[in-house]
Amino acid sequence: MSDAPVTEIDLDAFIADPYPDLARMRATAPVTYVPQLRATLFTRRDDVFREEKRIDLFSSHQPKGLVEQIMGANLMRKDAQAHMAERKALFPALSPRTVRDHLSPAFEKIVHTHLARIKPMGRADLVTDYALPVAADALRVMTGLTNITAEQMNAASQEMIDGCANYAGDPDIAARAYAASANVDAAIDARMDALRANPDHSVISVLDQAGLSRAQISGNIKVIIGGGQNEPRDAIAGTIWALLTHPEQRALIDAGQATWDNAFDEYVRLVTPSAWSPAASPNRAKPAASGLSRKKPSS
Repeated sequence: MSDAPVTEIDLDAFIADPYPDLARMRATAPVTYVPQLRATLFTRRDDVFREEKRIDLFSSHQPKGLVEQIMGANLMRKDAQAHMAERKALFPALSPRTVRDHLSPAFEKIVHTHLARIKPMGRADLVTDYALPVAADALRVMTGLTNITAEQMNAASQEMIDGCANYAGDPDIAARAYAASANVDAAIDARMDALRANPDHSVISVLDQAGLSRAQISGNIKVIIGGGQNEPRDAIAGTIWALLTHPEQRALIDAGQATWDNAFDEYVRLVTPSAWSPAASPNRAKPAASGLSRKKPSS
């Protein structure tokens, strides 16, 4: 049991908008135990930045944590050499050269395909009609899971992430998360023979060629799906929204005084795509976190 000061919250209100409660915690109890989350929260950025590096106390390895239970062991849940070994194995799939020669041309084609699809519609939902399928199709190419749809990729990401943030223990959320995890495993299995016959730069193929076990491939694919769908989807839509609602900033791009890259960088600096980071030592049951789950996008 945590010996940090206790802070009570209204869980529904916190999930809808955590920022007022987090601001109160930062001001009065920046390290605090929240019974409704069954978690101790570190709510100040500098504390999280400093303490997460103390792997003797806050190890990334959490065999009883929700991330490992739902997704399996992965490089984000490992420390030191164990982490670096899998990171090194993954590098060829995400290296600057791979991005330049393989991923960027594929992503550009995906963007143009979706723009051509929605143009005749006259109007479209920025999140569901554009950002969601663009992010999902990019993730399908990157991972090698081209045998699932954009909608299935988005659902798998959201349901697994919801499960990883299910500190309140909602059984329905847990059931959906485990079902999504099983669906990803089935999709990986269905692709393995083809990728072994014709290796490529996808994450599945690169990790398999590096000799990682099936369990290691699965865990890392799932954590990539968890972080590779929601955040890009929200950042793509958010950057466009920001420029639409601040036309003077868009005018700078049109005048050549700024670039689209500048706009994207500034948006993700201002609105972080990832709002929480669980961490705990192996002999502790309760996670420490900087926030709660990401919200589902609104239209």
